[in-house]
Amino acid sequence: MKVIERNGQIKEGSFEEQWVQEAFWHTSAHVLAQAVKRLYPDTKCAIGPAIEKGFYYDFEFSFPFNEEYLALIEEEMHKIIKEALSLQVFKKDRTEAIAYMQERKESYKLEMIESLPDSEAISFYEQGEYAEFCAGPHISNTCHIKAFKLLSVAGAYWRGDEKNKMLTRIYGISFPKASLLEEYLHMIEEAKLRDHRKLGKELGLFTIFEQGPGLPVFLPKGMILKNLLIDYWRGIHRREGYMEISTPLMLDRSLWETSGHWEHYRDIMYALKVDGVDYAIKPMSCPGGMLVYQSQPRSYKELPMRLGELGLVHRNEKSGTLHGLMRVRAFTQDDAHIFMTQEQIISEIQNVARLIDEVYSRFGFDYSVEVSTRPENSIGSDEEWELATEALKNAMDAIGVPYTINEGDGAFYGPKLDFHLKDSIGRTWQCGTIQLDFQLPQRFNIEYIGPDGEPHRPIMIHRVLFGSIERFIGILIEHYGGKFPLWLSPVQVKLLPIGERFIDYAKEVAAGLEAKGIRCEIDFRAEKIGYKIREAQLDKVPYMLIIGQKEADAGEISVRSREKGDMGSLSIPQFGELLAEEMSK
Repeated sequence: MKVIERNGQIKEGSFEEQWVQEAFWHTSAHVLAQAVKRLYPDTKCAIGPAIEKGFYYDFEFSFPFNEEYLALIEEEMHKIIKEALSLQVFKKDRTEAIAYMQERKESYKLEMIESLPDSEAISFYEQGEYAEFCAGPHISNTCHIKAFKLLSVAGAYWRGDEKNKMLTRIYGISFPKASLLEEYLHMIEEAKLRDHRKLGKELGLFTIFEQGPGLPVFLPKGMILKNLLIDYWRGIHRREGYMEISTPLMLDRSLWETSGHWEHYRDIMYALKVDGVDYAIKPMSCPGGMLVYQSQPRSYKELPMRLGELGLVHRNEKSGTLHGLMRVRAFTQDDAHIFMTQEQIISEIQNVARLIDEVYSRFGFDYSVEVSTRPENSIGSDEEWELATEALKNAMDAIGVPYTINEGDGAFYGPKLDFHLKDSIGRTWQCGTIQLDFQLPQRFNIEYIGPDGEPHRPIMIHRVLFGSIERFIGILIEHYGGKFPLWLSPVQVKLLPIGERFIDYAKEVAAGLEAKGIRCEIDFRAEKIGYKIREAQLDKVPYMLIIGQKEADAGEISVRSREKGDMGSLSIPQFGELLAEEMSK
């Protein structure tokens, strides 16, 4: 597929490549805008970028717009695609571009052009009668868009500012093959069924009260799930030589100024005054970890020092971005900070990468890795950034882990490795990260005494495995569709007595299983057994035990599996062995 860049250069690529997908979806957004302008000429166009999956365009319509209009717009888009319009790029200087937008009464485009530097040549992409002020790139012809769908309509403030006008945002998706669209729409339907907000409510895992938007509350079953993840986390970290710490929820503003967070993250930090002094509630745990390291003199013999923390952090996310457990204002970050010598960098990065691989494999995730490089808003010298970036690459090369480069998406203090896991329906989630930091050790002036008796500066790794435990739980709910593996299920076995007279035997069986560490629940309700089975299936419990006269007389249980259905009668020891074998996998 041919892609036209801003300078007019044409590059060849396949749709499987990310940069081609972005150009493809960006062009699809232009086709959407062209169709809207043909149908509703008074509409003003704002922005229409490619996004992670698909595209959107923001419009100011002269009438109340709703989803009923999407079919008409889709029909017009089909016409544009059939016209096989080639895309051409041309440039204007700033004065010409302003006049061009004024003539077309495109006030939002005009505002964007007026904010550009005077000396910058401004590029436009043209397809048929429609020309769009745009930096590109775009595919060469609309005919390559073989299948598309407009998905939804939403409100969006101009430039994301609540003080600005509310625009209408139309989301869409497109592909070069109809089969790809069918697969994507199937995934969307499957995702709706797996929505963690829906399943979280149905399974009694968590809720979010109106009195605390973005502040999740874990219910008893959800708390079991959360604690299982924490216990697993603690076990593997003890094995790997991490020492667990806990740092305060809030700390003096001066600390955040030293770390650089006050300058770079102030917009998402909650601040308050204590005894007339400015404090901030922590949006991340690393400055507290620095204080722990600083709390006493350190020797090279202590390095690498691995400090882990399950830190409750708060971030001032906008209300419109909140989404169940995926985007919240308070969450538990499974943070860790490793202090080391320069000679230990490669081995420590590799150790963390192996640990991430182990964790994701435990949950059945495949993953890919990105090296995210220096952003514009960063601190430190070019030499330090180059050294850190090369160290990350070399560590991955040495253990044969492939990676792609994500230019300009590193942390403000250092480059990072981002781990993108793929769930059971093909969606990707960025969770684990390894960040190499030369800056905070300098800012906090931390040292260790080397074998030469002299002070030296350690180097630091920031890393998470789950990322946010809350978000990871949301991902797990959707990944498994609520059908957690046995070891992770809040209720592993549900006992279903056929009548009241069998409750005592059900309690006896439950007590025996619980003594072996099995999480059980008894359905005491005076309901028919068919109803109880259906309810247990809706609760997605791995095993149901039907208990009636036959079972009580024989001292056995009738086992029904969530996955296999009726498994017949088993003795209690046999059932215990079955569970032990499954949990050992």
